[in-house]
Amino acid sequence: MEKVKQFIDNILKKVVIFLMAAIVLTIVWQVVSRYIFNSPSEFTDELSRYLLIWVGILGAAYVTGARGHIAIDFFVQKFFPKRVKQNEYFIQSSILLFAISVLIIGGARLVYITLSLGQISSSLQIPLGFVYLVLPLGGIIIAFYSIYHMSQLNKKAI
Repeated sequence: MEKVKQFIDNILKKVVIFLMAAIVLTIVWQVVSRYIFNSPSEFTDELSRYLLIWVGILGAAYVTGARGHIAIDFFVQKFFPKRVKQNEYFIQSSILLFAISVLIIGGARLVYITLSLGQISSSLQIPLGFVYLVLPLGGIIIAFYSIYHMSQLNKKAI
């Protein structure tokens, strides 16, 4: 399971870096086309918004895998120090429940509805379901990380 986590970490890190670079290039092109060529690009505003959605969800998944969420660590260490393991199980279970119910199930429903209704983005002319596909994808990754962290708790002596 450790090798799978490292593989997902590596892929996720590269994807988020690529998406951030794409956002920067998109915004730079928007500024150049608007102020130098006096002809603003039509698609860059929409593309940068959609890329930011993907960066936000996939970045949150990466932080979940790295256990870098400060609020979760704060609550585990601050409250009930004798029950750290139980607190961590509760937190990881809550994350898993959220990932499954909201991101995976809710996100999959949103993707299905937008694709079946044929909603198209105004500038890019792509189905909006592809934009929302990041929700179930991020949910699957977050759920995996949550299960991974719970399995590590069994090995840890606290």
